[in-house]
Amino acid sequence: MADLAPTPANVLKYSGSTARAGTAGETIVAGDVLYLDSTTSTLKLALADTAAHAAAVGIALNGGAAGQPVTYLAAGGINPGVGETLVLGTCYCVSDNAAGKIAPIADISSEKYVTSLGFATTTTRIEVDINATGVAVPT
Repeated sequence: MADLAPTPANVLKYSGSTARAGTAGETIVAGDVLYLDSTTSTLKLALADTAAHAAAVGIALNGGAAGQPVTYLAAGGINPGVGETLVLGTCYCVSDNAAGKIAPIADISSEKYVTSLGFATTTTRIEVDINATGVAVPT
């Protein structure tokens, strides 16, 4: 499978989800997976290339340029805006292919860091419960 390709206007959180806010450290669009850069205290695009970059805090609910406010879903249900393309029961993770993207766990390559974002509970919903393991897939 490939990384999910959300339509930013279709990214929606479900009732009861936990949203938080921060400041963008680079250009972000709704549906991007974010991590908190500890040096700048800003939100940046997560990528499974290092443990720090893979330590996602949530999924952007709106976009913004560097320095602008961004709201992100930290836990709970989200429609990632990809239509009916989610595979029920699949664990989705921070992509190792493209910064800010979501990938099925089966696509995470060796020597890349695994951060589980959550599981698809319907074909349009990921139940987000982030687990940044800090562990790389063995070779």
